[in-house]
Amino acid sequence: MKIHEHQAKELLLQYQIPIPHGYVAYTEKEVGNIVDQLAEDRVAVKAQIHAGGRGKAGGVVIAQNKKEAKEFAKNLLGKTLQTPQTGLEGQVVQRLLIEETCDIKKEYYLSMTIDRNREQVVVIASEAGGTSIEEMAKEHPDYIIQEVIDVSIGLMGFQARRMAFNLNLPDALIKPFINIMFNMYRLFYEKNCTTVEINPLVITSNDTLIALDAKMNFDDNALFKHSDIEALRDISFEDERELQASKHDLSYIALDGNIGCLVNGAGLAMATMDIIQYYGGNPANFLDVGGSATSEKVEEAFNIILSDAHVKGIFVNIFGGIMKCDVIAKGIVEATKKTGLSLPLVVRLEGTNAEDGEQILSSSGLNIIPAKSMDDGAEKIVSSLKGGTHE
Repeated sequence: MKIHEHQAKELLLQYQIPIPHGYVAYTEKEVGNIVDQLAEDRVAVKAQIHAGGRGKAGGVVIAQNKKEAKEFAKNLLGKTLQTPQTGLEGQVVQRLLIEETCDIKKEYYLSMTIDRNREQVVVIASEAGGTSIEEMAKEHPDYIIQEVIDVSIGLMGFQARRMAFNLNLPDALIKPFINIMFNMYRLFYEKNCTTVEINPLVITSNDTLIALDAKMNFDDNALFKHSDIEALRDISFEDERELQASKHDLSYIALDGNIGCLVNGAGLAMATMDIIQYYGGNPANFLDVGGSATSEKVEEAFNIILSDAHVKGIFVNIFGGIMKCDVIAKGIVEATKKTGLSLPLVVRLEGTNAEDGEQILSSSGLNIIPAKSMDDGAEKIVSSLKGGTHE
């Protein structure tokens, strides 16, 4: 789950990490009230969307006076911002962060995320803050500093000190930086974050450290433990199909292909997408119905897949263990009838009650293409979309 910058900064403040003084506004009137009460005339007006690259897209501007701030806000509210992370469809600006500016002497990059290969938390930092970490890592890999945190013991003092020294921080700021690192890790750990990023972390003209921008992502599977974090969710920035899937305990992620996938098990789902691409196709989604799917859940999965106008065919790939193939087959038949499905549909059933499931499909009178294996199914659905025939 993602949250907005202003929400991330409020969490940083709760964990004693300094941030600029600012307020969030949803209307032009609120913007006017905020800028009128701020002590400084020069303020930052920042669009709040769930994507990076806002500055280059015109979503972050520095107003030199109150009148200019109100004008910038008027132009930003309701605007669709396109950044490298939003894609061509962009995201609509529904709220703004209005905050005081500061004089910057130096910018740093600091983040914590999960390294899935190491199965540990990794701290990433750089003296070249304020720029894209992806571009920086590609063009200047020597600028990147990393520390791997063993989650069984947590962040160690020597690691924080080593990072401070490697970033060439002024001596007077080493202790404040170490405090920020420890507070940041405590936030990361206690709130089940997957990413906490401060970019830039700046040294001001007063020789203090302050988080000028922040980004946070959270583990969806841990939200049941954090009602305060779940309350920050802005569903207007989330895919409607993914939201609908979550209501039915389905794991769905929209992709940019045209072959809908319905699979049980995350590993099998990823393998299914890989093999579709191997045969020249392009998956439209990741959809895992889980290990205890019912006919109703299968029907809802079909509805979600078909709500994507790019889908031109569906591949159902089921390996029955606890979940019985005949139950899935009944769900497929019911879903096909109720949705009036006319797209190519390939089904591969293997495992518990697979023969019963195949019998249900073959006797349904529906145009369902059976597959003997995952390879066979992938090849058949790709061929169907290219106008091929099947025996």
